[in-house]
Amino acid sequence: MADWTQLPKELLELISKRLGTHYDVIRFRSVCSTWRSAVTAPNRCRNRFAPRFPLLPISSQFSLSKRSVFLLGSPTTSTQTNAWSPSSWVIKIEEDPMNGRVQLLNPLSRSRFDSLPDNFPKPLNLLDFRVLELGEEYVLHYLTHHSVGNLYMEKVVLSCLEDNVNDFIILTIHVSGKLAMFKSSVKKWAIIQDMPSPFDDVILYKGNFYAVDNTGRTVVVGLDFETNLIAMPVFGGDKKFLVDSNGELLLVDMYLSIESEPGSSSSSAGFGLVEEYFENLALYMNERTVKFKVFKLDDVGKQWVEAKDLDNRVLFLGDGCTFSASIEDLSVCRGNCIIYVDNFFYSLGEEDGASEHCDIGVFDLESGSIGPLTKFPQFSQLFWPPPHWISSTTASDLRFGQLH
Repeated sequence: MADWTQLPKELLELISKRLGTHYDVIRFRSVCSTWRSAVTAPNRCRNRFAPRFPLLPISSQFSLSKRSVFLLGSPTTSTQTNAWSPSSWVIKIEEDPMNGRVQLLNPLSRSRFDSLPDNFPKPLNLLDFRVLELGEEYVLHYLTHHSVGNLYMEKVVLSCLEDNVNDFIILTIHVSGKLAMFKSSVKKWAIIQDMPSPFDDVILYKGNFYAVDNTGRTVVVGLDFETNLIAMPVFGGDKKFLVDSNGELLLVDMYLSIESEPGSSSSSAGFGLVEEYFENLALYMNERTVKFKVFKLDDVGKQWVEAKDLDNRVLFLGDGCTFSASIEDLSVCRGNCIIYVDNFFYSLGEEDGASEHCDIGVFDLESGSIGPLTKFPQFSQLFWPPPHWISSTTASDLRFGQLH
């Protein structure tokens, strides 16, 4: 039997350079002392984005932080896991750019958990579990003398040039609906004027920036600020998402409907500005998702082709990122579903006393059924509460970080 500890250092270095994420390198180095000494430890997230950038569009400063979505798996096999306990847990982790503290967040929203169980481990050690990084998102933080706040709530994507973390490009959606790009080399923003219709989503896919507007028109955004059409519009839905599903680019079209309360009126005639604002807010909060359609990209025909199934995968549509996972990775028996944020559904894990109030819905692409997360137990247990094996696992010597 081969002795893996005796692999040449040069080969180990080549392997480590092909690992996809910061955390893959950490786990690679944890295999044995030989592998650890052969591979340099990766930089921590807060060091990666140390430079300060000018605020868009006025002169100021902000910092950029990264949030990673992980699927944690039970360290035991499925046969050893309690039948009433999930064997997988989806979490989002952010390292504070100011003090390095690690925050635990809801995987599909930008909100933090108000509290964690008393027996939740501090620190949380990723080496104690099977770990799969499902996705990542970036957040711009406005810096003042006294505080740090989120600058823009639209999606932000980042690309490092030639694996150089100090040479990068940011693409986001400006409040005007146009695309905005920041280059670290020139340290200023540029608004991209191509906007027949406001943009809904951006994604980094196979090293290139893609953007879709609310008609489904999809473009590749070049580093020269030029856009090239890759797919014609898909009319019908109200909000478009781009998802990388196992290496395939998908377009997800969300259909919305306004749920009017009995006796309510949609007219704002005779109302003042304040009354009209609150009426519009109430309509927004009563807006519910009624269905989805999913499309695959036809590169040659430059069109989106409707897909009837997701190859037994599950799509996740969050506020700041989209991602997918197989039913095998999630340890669920039901695939071809979409899990998404919806204002209409109220509270996540309310019956379990969870204080996180991100509204989550599930849509079954095969049957067309839709409902709140609580109606789909095998999916709801992926989110909250934390499975018992999280707190029962013994911490080892390499810690991920202190949770607060």
